[in-house]
Amino acid sequence: MNEKLYSKITDALVDDGYIIIENALNSELPIQLKNFASSQTDFKQAGISGAGDLHVDTSRRRDKIHWLDEDASVQSEYLKFANGLKNYLNRELFLGLSYYESHFAIYEEGDFYETHVDAFKNSKNRAVTTVYYLNDEWKENDGGKLVVYDEDKKFLAKVLPKANTLVVFLSNKFPHEVLPAKRKRYSIAGWFRVDR
Repeated sequence: MNEKLYSKITDALVDDGYIIIENALNSELPIQLKNFASSQTDFKQAGISGAGDLHVDTSRRRDKIHWLDEDASVQSEYLKFANGLKNYLNRELFLGLSYYESHFAIYEEGDFYETHVDAFKNSKNRAVTTVYYLNDEWKENDGGKLVVYDEDKKFLAKVLPKANTLVVFLSNKFPHEVLPAKRKRYSIAGWFRVDR
């Protein structure tokens, strides 16, 4: 069922290194995922990593996170899509992706994440990044856009974080940031990893 979508993503990664897809999956999925996320009470302040240490720095990043797990329900439905993409990318591009990790991210009003790259320096751990949005009726003036840059830090794209939009890009190639949100914003950030 997702074969056409997997093929579209794969072609874009080869040609451009990134893709933004609106109405990517089942339209009910982001609603169910947002309902699940909003019912969780154990979101933690997200950290940043540098020089091998993970630490909280709210001057650079303010979102809160909750890791996804297989649950035989809505999380598993999303993870099934992601694992299918992992297998497709490995088959078509020989990327050697070993697993997929992902977390819900909540940005409260005023929260942001400064420009960063997902693959840690001198490391091949994160190979492909995914961002999936869960926000219904998100408008331009609600803020919280994802801004993507090329390797020379030139602007490439600004993504409105509206429900069922999927962004996929090579983790080590595209610096990106989240602009301050003006209302509560939900997403799932994920990474296909090549850890041995």
